[in-house]
Amino acid sequence: MTGVDSSPEMLDALRVKLKGGGDVTPVHGDIRTYTSESRYAMVYSVCATLSCLTTPEDQRRAVRRAADLMAPGGRLVVETHNKPAILKLHEGRTRTTYFVPYPEPGTGVQTHSTLLDGGLWHCSHILYQADGTTRVGNELTRLTTPEDVDGYARAAGLEPEARMSRWDGTPYSEGAPMFMCSYVKP
Repeated sequence: MTGVDSSPEMLDALRVKLKGGGDVTPVHGDIRTYTSESRYAMVYSVCATLSCLTTPEDQRRAVRRAADLMAPGGRLVVETHNKPAILKLHEGRTRTTYFVPYPEPGTGVQTHSTLLDGGLWHCSHILYQADGTTRVGNELTRLTTPEDVDGYARAAGLEPEARMSRWDGTPYSEGAPMFMCSYVKP
């Protein structure tokens, strides 16, 4: 496996995890321009990576690049935020705050969420850890719909295969916070 990321910090975190074993080659790169001699059976855009590209043009370029790197019969799997669910969460407001508890007592994530012009979504997260500490993270993403990603994939010569709201195969729902779509390269 090859793990491509533009963040040296994320690649360092991957390297630390790999010390416990694993067969992943960390590569510093840009998903819009990454090149390789290899052709991949699967390209996986994990955890809203596609949405971190904040223009439709950059999102389209990333899907095109993924398609170019896939072997015939290969799959592209995109997991990202679900725009209709995020808009519903805001209940017509530009800003909102919410808390998602984790199973362990005293843990969870509090998010301060702002909708911006151009379909952009800014979030500041406070993560409450089991040891009583907190961490703060920020993200700026471009909200997309499955139809957006389908359009990018079709333009790149990929065929839609499936849409889900959960990894257990639950069919897509506008109310789900994330969606997963898979595409096949003929």
